[in-house]
Amino acid sequence: MSQRMLVTFNAGSSTVKLGLFALEGDEARRIGKGMIDFHKPPLRFHLLEGPDTFDVALEADAGAELHVVLGEAFRRLSWHYDMDQIAAAGHRIVHGGDTFAGPILLDAAALETLQALTPLAPLHQPEGLRLVQAIRQLRSGLPQTASFDTAFHRTQTDLVRRFAIPRALHDEGVKRYGFHGLSYKFITGEIEKSEPELAGARIVVAHLGSGASLCGLAGGRSRDTSMGFSALDGVPMATRCGALDPGAVLHFIMQKGMKPIDVEDLLYRRSGLLGVSGISADSRELIESAAPEAAEALELFCFRIAGEIARLAATLGGLDAIVFTAGVGENQPPVRAAVAKRLGWLGLELDEAANAVNARSIGAAGARVKMLVIATDEERVIADEALSVLQHDSFAAGRL
Repeated sequence: MSQRMLVTFNAGSSTVKLGLFALEGDEARRIGKGMIDFHKPPLRFHLLEGPDTFDVALEADAGAELHVVLGEAFRRLSWHYDMDQIAAAGHRIVHGGDTFAGPILLDAAALETLQALTPLAPLHQPEGLRLVQAIRQLRSGLPQTASFDTAFHRTQTDLVRRFAIPRALHDEGVKRYGFHGLSYKFITGEIEKSEPELAGARIVVAHLGSGASLCGLAGGRSRDTSMGFSALDGVPMATRCGALDPGAVLHFIMQKGMKPIDVEDLLYRRSGLLGVSGISADSRELIESAAPEAAEALELFCFRIAGEIARLAATLGGLDAIVFTAGVGENQPPVRAAVAKRLGWLGLELDEAANAVNARSIGAAGARVKMLVIATDEERVIADEALSVLQHDSFAAGRL
């Protein structure tokens, strides 16, 4: 008898990550991991983990309806999996606003509410919801769940979340939400399992990838984070500016005559490491480059990360550990070393040999602040949350 499965979707700006999980009682066991790459034609589908791996071009083009692209990807997966055994789909949805503090079953009412939140995340929310609609077309009646990047940060106080703007605007929803919550939730769980001495500790997690943010944890709960109202805020990223004086935005519009859509493109797609270096958005390429502009982009990136760690330590009232995660955080020793060097006054001491091989513990023996490198797994969180929702929902109980 074929095993029932759960599929997860994690939509990025130009990729969709898929996870395949076998349902075994109260647990979901990963049996596959893939990615659809929309960067350039032809679209490519990579199966990165599973009974076999492959990297194939898809016949569907970038302009095709998303359910057509997913349908072709599912047919490719059927070479190795019984895709008729998919019992449910779980999705990463970036924004849950103040409405959703945890994972939910996606019904018509929930989808309507999430559509209404699109103005709060105009570049990210539509992509996640497009995937939901594509699965509805592809597999009508399949239960679907949503896991929210913002939900993890709902433990922050109103003071931390508030901007110094008129109260009416705050009440309308212009406040700090924070993102990358699924990653932070996974890291929190890993710390609880493998670093029991850090239970209740003051920890800053640095999620450093194409998108980058940091989160201050105390007792495993989010107390403050670098991203605020949007995914533009905080530290510089691959192509995003990070924190920027709002007066600069006014200058772009009022003095330079830029249209809002052009400002959006500038801040989301032409800034960050790419904008400063003029070379690449990829930290690996910048590390290998001899150009002074590349070095300056990396130095600015690390300078802002160190400054944000210090700010979060102020919120937490001290610092016991730092965790580096995501693509850059897990795999770029020079970035971690540059951050640690700037924070020696705070108690960071690097073990250079451990850092060079991306060891789990990279702090020097006896250092006051522990430094860890932990790989994140957002799809794992989506799967676990989807299963928890479906097991407690009467509509889906008979299916699992």
